[in-house]
This record gives sequence, C-alpha cells and structure tokens, in this order.
Amino acid sequence: MLTPAFTAQLRDALMAADFTVGAISALIGDDAQRALMRNQSTPARRRTGDGSPLSTLTRLFSLQVPVSRTDADRALPGLVDPMCVAGMLQGSVGEVNARVDVRPYGDEDHDWWIVCDLTPGLDHSSGSGQAGSRRVDPEHVLGISEASSSLAQLTIRRDVGSALDLGTGCGVQALHLASHARTVVGTDVNPRALAMARLTAALNEVDIDFRTGSLFDPVRGETFDLIATNPPFVVSPATGERLIYRDSGLPGDEVVRRVVTQAPAHLNPDGWCQILANWIHLKGEPWQERVTGWLEPTGVDAWVLQREVADLPTYVEMWLADAGLQDAPDYIQRYDNWLSWFDDQGIEGIGFGWLCLNKAGRDKPVLRLEDWPYEIAQPLGPHIAAWGDRMDAIEGLGDDALLASRLRHAADVVQETVGPVGADDPEHIVVRLQRGVRRARPVDTVEAGLLGASDGELSVGQILDALASLLDTVAAETRTTYLPKVRELLNEGFLTL
Repeated sequence: MLTPAFTAQLRDALMAADFTVGAISALIGDDAQRALMRNQSTPARRRTGDGSPLSTLTRLFSLQVPVSRTDADRALPGLVDPMCVAGMLQGSVGEVNARVDVRPYGDEDHDWWIVCDLTPGLDHSSGSGQAGSRRVDPEHVLGISEASSSLAQLTIRRDVGSALDLGTGCGVQALHLASHARTVVGTDVNPRALAMARLTAALNEVDIDFRTGSLFDPVRGETFDLIATNPPFVVSPATGERLIYRDSGLPGDEVVRRVVTQAPAHLNPDGWCQILANWIHLKGEPWQERVTGWLEPTGVDAWVLQREVADLPTYVEMWLADAGLQDAPDYIQRYDNWLSWFDDQGIEGIGFGWLCLNKAGRDKPVLRLEDWPYEIAQPLGPHIAAWGDRMDAIEGLGDDALLASRLRHAADVVQETVGPVGADDPEHIVVRLQRGVRRARPVDTVEAGLLGASDGELSVGQILDALASLLDTVAAETRTTYLPKVRELLNEGFLTL
C-alpha cells in the first residue's frame, strides 16, 4: 500500500514541518527532553499543541497522544486516510492516533526518519497511546536504543565497497552503513521489521537490499568489507514466549558464538565485523577463555572490550521489565525459573561488551580481550580502525626496526604529575588518553621523556640514548629495558607509527 508516490508525499510533509531532532528539541526544551528520556511526556505536552505541523507530528508520534483530525490533515495533507489503511495511524471520531512511530534521527551530517513500533511504557502506556498493559508484542520492532547508538558509534566509518547489517530491525544501522558503503544488505527474521526497514530506507531515499532469514543464511556464499550487528543476544533458557528483537531462540550465548565463528567466512580480506553481545560467565572459567575459544579457530584479529558484568538477579529483572512483565501474574514464577536455569548451567554472571573482528590474514592473529568498565569517549570507531592499522604496522617489526622508527605520541595524550610543591622530581607520573578508550598508565621518567620527545623527528634509539646520557645510565641497558615498554605504548595507542 505504501507506494513510492506515498513515500515521497510523506517525506515532503515531514520536511515541510521541519520534523527533525533539532527542531523538536528547540520546540519542547531541555527539561522536557530529559523527561522524555525518563519515559515521561507531560512536560513536552505542555510545550506543544498549538496546531502547527511540527507540534502535531511531535504529539502524534513522539508523545503518542491523539491529535485532532483537522491538525493531522494539516500536518499530513492527503496522507491520513492512506496511513490509516496501511496501519500506521488509527482514526476515530474527530481524532487520530499513531499505531507506529516515525521518529526523527540523525548525526552530524544527516537528518533521517526511522519507522518502528511505538515506545512501550511511555507514561505507563502500552505503546499504543493508551494506558494499560506494557507487555511487548513478540514481533515488536525496536527503535533507537542505547544499544543501537553504541553500535553506530563503535562501527568503523571508512569508505567500503560492501556492508552487511545483520539483524537490521528498523534499519538504523543500514542507514549509517549506506553513508559510506557502495552496497548494503540488511537481514532479519521478522517480516514486520523488514517492512519497517524498507519504509525507513525509502523515506530517506537510500538504496538497501533487505532480505529475510536467520543469521548468515540470506547471504550464503557472499562476503563483505564490513559487518555490523546487534544480534538478539539475551542469555536465557530459550523457553516460553520469544521477543524477536532480543531473543534468538537459542539457549545461553549460543547465538553470539555462532555470529563470532561464522562471520569470518563472510568477510573480505581486511574486512571487519563489529558486534554488541552478551556472554556467559561460568563458575571456574575466566570469561576470556570462553570468548577466546570462539575466536582462535577463526584466525582473525580481535579486540574485545567487556564493558560490564551483570549479576543474575539484576539481569533477569532488567529483561522481564523490558518485556513489560512487571505486573504479570506469573512474574515471580518466570523470575524463579530463569534463576534456576542459571544455577543448573553453572552461570554466575553475564558479561556485556563489544567484539571487533578483523580478517587481517596474519599467521599469528592478535587477540586483545580486556575488561573496560571505565570511561569511553565516543565515537570509538576511528580508534578501532587505528588499532588495526597499528597491528599491521607492528607486525614483523623487530627490535632494530623499532629502534630506527620515528614515532609520534598520540595527539590526545596528556601527562599528570604528583609530588610535593617545589620538588625537583615528581613522585608519580601518569599519562592519559582523552579520546576513545581513555586509558591511564603510570610511567617513569624515561617513559615520560620518550613520549614527550616522540614527535616524528628522532628515532626511538636516538631518544633512548639521549635519555640514558641525561640520566647517566648505560645506553645498551636502557634500550633493552625500555623497548618492551615502547611496544606496550604502541599497542595501547599512546604512541603511533
């Protein structure tokens, strides 16, 4: 029913109303914007309702409240009846409600619209603009979430020939990928999600190849330069009702294992796969061993950051609330069954984090797995790409070649010193990265001096020899002692080649 002519007409109406993130923020103000982030629409309602197209569309979609038919016709001229027939709107006597969300979204370079299901729980509503049960429909199509925003900022944005959005949902990652990939494929098992993703792409005049199927089945035999995926990674016994956007139907973290182990076969040389995921913490097994066991057979480089570890009650409560089951009569039974399954499996926690796989083609792949619950300065994508570049540059770099290298310290590295006022030498020196993974590293005088002098003019060997002379130490011993530390500084991004 949603023909190209209809889509073009809807796009024109949204543009005419200036229905964008910036315009809505200016309309409702910062306080109301923060309240919306807490799922409270009352402050924003008080700032809208003047009958203008922007106010009407904001109330209709963003705030999920009825608008008059007159105001709806003014904001969506000639579109209300076709949108009702298509199931996007619902009309009653003199009023119109939204049945799906058309949501402004954007980044520094784009103003987009995302088509998805209404937010459940807004003002304690069901997600249909009416108060009542918050229970989420199994085929619910999620809109912009914290997870989707994280993946968008994690993804490397270099120009590529081909990209895959595995589990596209409403199509938001596919939109981002289309901004720097010549061809984009988006896949999903949920027909409702694919219908919304196609309308999302059409509204934004973006050409994306959407396909139906599970995991890599729709792209069997195909390879890509970049894969981005936020798979349905919730760790559960995989019994009972399934929410497609978050539940794979596979027990535990099996869906993540499959994505990690199957993705490399669908990557071109030097291709990347970037994944948001949960993984199990088993009693007596470090999480790194579990994830390394998935990675090692694939032969890819990988940088894995574990961002947090959820205790089991918190995890179960979070996902039962996500499904809108807090008030369900069987809530306690569901809660208890989930915890019992964890006990039976020997699970003691759930890790959440990011996996970035690079098909670098090395004889000895680089695997870096680390806990990082600390600050991240987004976007991280450029820093992931830079890590891959450093691994390429370091490969096969012997001690002599490293000594001859002319390194530079990272542009965002700063130094902090601690010591008594007026003392000649600090007691403690720390260097910190201000962008990406904001690492802090204690260093001694030689390391600090090396970083400070690394501006691309002198070689590592020249700097170390000069520091040895200045500190009255043996040059050969200084080289032997500090070359491993130079490699660490390179690996961690404090130094660049």
